[in-house]
Amino acid sequence: MWAQGIVNGLMSAGIYILVALGLTLVLSILGIVQLAHGEVYMLGAYGVYYLCAVAGLEFFMALVISTVLVGGLGILLERLFFRPLRGDPERAVVISIGLILFLQTAVFVGAGGVPKATPNPLSGVINIFGIVIPWDRLVVVVVAFGLVAALFLLISKSRIGQAMVAVSQDRQAAAIQGINVDRISSIVMFSGSALAAVAGGLVGAMFSLTPGMGSFALMKGIAVIILGGLGSIPGAVLGGLIIGLTDGIVPLWLTTHIANMIGFVMIILILIFKPRGLLGHE
Repeated sequence: MWAQGIVNGLMSAGIYILVALGLTLVLSILGIVQLAHGEVYMLGAYGVYYLCAVAGLEFFMALVISTVLVGGLGILLERLFFRPLRGDPERAVVISIGLILFLQTAVFVGAGGVPKATPNPLSGVINIFGIVIPWDRLVVVVVAFGLVAALFLLISKSRIGQAMVAVSQDRQAAAIQGINVDRISSIVMFSGSALAAVAGGLVGAMFSLTPGMGSFALMKGIAVIILGGLGSIPGAVLGGLIIGLTDGIVPLWLTTHIANMIGFVMIILILIFKPRGLLGHE
């Protein structure tokens, strides 16, 4: 039973981490809290649904296309709405709230309010040392943590990643050193939106889709970055693992509501005793 709970927790953690990493990248580079990030996640899920159910594409091809399209939307949002408000986080929050209302309404009008289900690409289970794992959950874990590893490699080994670090530390100094801050901002919005789209597409293959599904993802993503540390990528991974495993293991004996309550109690304690989070910068 423990093993099953850990598997479920790792699946939840993978989704939470993908959402939280997008929020963290945008916060650390652009200096804004992108509250419409949950709607980006939702668009990724609907993109996969329509590419599979309507266009007839294979699931993983649909996931790649949806990810690229939603990443492109992220670039558009950055250029039209967030770039002009750079250095003005209060107005950026207002814009984000407006985007939440617009995107939810647009999907509700276009797709309707009836829940939809993406055809599950991987039915059946795999038995590993007596642990029964559904294939779709295993794919979530592999894809999510594979993308986390790829992001760490991008940031630590590539020139673009080093430029991201420089901009996050001091935007003006990075610009003086010849780094194109606007280009880095676009890359970050593409990457953050793409990660959310992958998370939404994977979840859409297991659960139903609704125009309001992004609210839960945003709530969990914000919880993760608060717990792990604002602007900290390792913190987002650690926070996602803690909250995900809590959500996977606690319901084995108690309830999902109590698991959520425990998660938020941990966040309250962190805010009281370590306001910058577990791995936040002092």
